[in-house]
Amino acid sequence: MHTPLCGHAVGDPIQYAEMAAEVGIDLITITCHIPMRWEAFGHQGIRMHRDQLDDYVELVHRTAEQAKPLGVEVLCGIEAEVYPDEAELEPMDEILASYDFDFVLGSLHAQCRSYIEWLAKNKVKRDAMKIDSYFRHLKDGVQSGRYDSMSHPDVIRTYGVVKKFEPAKHEDVIREFLQAVVDEDICMEVNTSGLTKGAYEVHPDPLILDWAAEMGVKLTIGSDSHRPTSVGQFFDVIQPMLREKGFKDLYYFRGRKRQRIDMPNGSED
Repeated sequence: MHTPLCGHAVGDPIQYAEMAAEVGIDLITITCHIPMRWEAFGHQGIRMHRDQLDDYVELVHRTAEQAKPLGVEVLCGIEAEVYPDEAELEPMDEILASYDFDFVLGSLHAQCRSYIEWLAKNKVKRDAMKIDSYFRHLKDGVQSGRYDSMSHPDVIRTYGVVKKFEPAKHEDVIREFLQAVVDEDICMEVNTSGLTKGAYEVHPDPLILDWAAEMGVKLTIGSDSHRPTSVGQFFDVIQPMLREKGFKDLYYFRGRKRQRIDMPNGSED
């Protein structure tokens, strides 16, 4: 979940913790977008500036203290970028090395101008080529060792980057990404915000989740909340679906160390 420092979220972090307590969630991790040097990744309205990082960490830690009486643990994470040009990630790596985040998400925002320009520069024009490139770059991100979990891993289907996304037509490259997640022993995020936009389906697509269950992928779950009312959105629907697919566990990270919990049944938990 995010804070107003990212420029496109509303509500104070303590309000997110209060909503978590209301819906029966006892741990949340705040993961604002990491600052990036190149403005094509989006600055104003997309992510905080480099000089706001200390304010961000202080805000999350203060919220953690405020949330203790609510019975909600608040952890400090960051949503880091995946991108095919390693030079653009060097300043980001310096940030990751300088702060003691609990959790680092890896996100390839295919809709950002940075990636759109990369596709054009490399003459990746057809939708099928864009989708295959996207998942290959996600695989590269997995193998980089930067990230604890790969977030909204089929977001290329959203925001008009491609006209149509049919996972079955890209099974081989998607399975290569999933196998990398298994081999590198990190996690993949189930992001319920997908149910609010685009195809109105969870990220990743249920078919990809079938493959992930078969291959032994470990999951984190997030509502990608940009407002307090979105905290835990659709968990009561998605968690039973995950259990039906064979997932028995969920994971979160504290101090970059993976923690396991039983898969909740849904809204009654």
